[in-house]
Amino acid sequence: MPLDRAIERSLRYLSSQEALASLERDPYWPKWDSPWWHMLLLYELGSAKKIPAAAVGKLTKVLKNHYLPIFPVRAEEVPAGIDPYRRIACHCAVGSAYQLLYACGVDVDKELPWMRPWFLRYQLPDGGLNCDEAAYTRTVPKSSIVSTLPCLEAVLFCRERPLTGEETAFLDKGAAYLAAHGLFRGVSTGKIINQDWLEVRFPRFYDYDFLRGFYFLARWREHSGFHIPPALSEEVAELMSRQLGPEGVTLKRYNLIDKRSYNPDPKGNWAMGGASEFELMKAASYTGRLCQPLTEQWNEVKPENAGRPR
Repeated sequence: MPLDRAIERSLRYLSSQEALASLERDPYWPKWDSPWWHMLLLYELGSAKKIPAAAVGKLTKVLKNHYLPIFPVRAEEVPAGIDPYRRIACHCAVGSAYQLLYACGVDVDKELPWMRPWFLRYQLPDGGLNCDEAAYTRTVPKSSIVSTLPCLEAVLFCRERPLTGEETAFLDKGAAYLAAHGLFRGVSTGKIINQDWLEVRFPRFYDYDFLRGFYFLARWREHSGFHIPPALSEEVAELMSRQLGPEGVTLKRYNLIDKRSYNPDPKGNWAMGGASEFELMKAASYTGRLCQPLTEQWNEVKPENAGRPR
């Protein structure tokens, strides 16, 4: 299906009572065919402003009460009867929801005042965050790059005011954490953490790749003067050359990240099962697709453009 037709199909779905009922039932599950995923993909495609106001309003309303406004790191912090899959948000989800709603024109700090402080509260000493709650009680906590980046993006990119001192420190520590890992390497070993991170993919949702990390670093450098080692920029440019053609970034695969989902049955009981997909995912991601959003990202931050006004 052509991309424009797939976008229209998702927009029609998001205008439907079916979509609003799904959001009311759960803002996130099931993967990948709940409104949450349609909306995030539209955001990644640069079409957030097209998302129907009813869906944006419903998601905002549900998020006010659905999740605990904390990230519990010990069992005693979880109230009795709370479904951990459905009522506890991970850092990736909060960072992504913040960016989505901000792009849709929502005053996120007014409507969901627990979100922005969340990012700063759960930063670990190494500069990142981790969606594995056990990391917070270890003697030497270690962060996750995947968990960290959506939170850094939300704080830097989603604001109508100058950064506070606390936010600046948060971003600088996060940038240092990414740089220390060379975007995708273990700090102590220098080994590549995940080979998949060396390939640029779309849609990302919460997925990570070296360009996503480098884009944040480059934008933070523009704001703060943060130093990016030349060798890191050179490695990024070499990796990008593997997927760059005359017209831009070309995808190597259909990026279906996970084939499992938490699903409801007709009686309202939830259990793990298979994930479903939707047409916009297939239209936006396939082998050989020229990806305009990622091409635009790369053109903004490629090393030869460093220091140029945007």
